Amino acid sequence: MTHKTTLSAAIAGVLALGLGAAQTADAGKPGFEKCAGVVKAGMNDCGTSKHACAGQGKTDNDKEEWIYVPAGTCEKIAGATLKEKAEPKG
Repeated sequence: MTHKTTLSAAIAGVLALGLGAAQTADAGKPGFEKCAGVVKAGMNDCGTSKHACAGQGKTDNDKEEWIYVPAGTCEKIAGATLKEKAEPKG
C-alpha cells in the first residue's frame, strides 16, 4: 500500500465514524471531539455561521464544517482543526 492509499483509507474510516456519531450531534458525546476541515459536502454534524443544521455543508473540507470523531483522532488528520476537545467518558 502506498502512503497516499493508506492516508485515504484512514480518512475514509474517520469519516465513517463521524457518520455514526451524526445521530448524537445535538450534544457532545463523551470520548468524542469536534474536528473541522475534513468533512465531505452534506456530511457535517451540525450548523456553522453559514447554516443551522447538520447535512447542509456545501463544499468538501470547509474549515467551518465539523464532525465528531473519537478523541485523539482529529490531531492525526492532515488539514484538520480541533474545534472542541472530547468530554471525559464518565
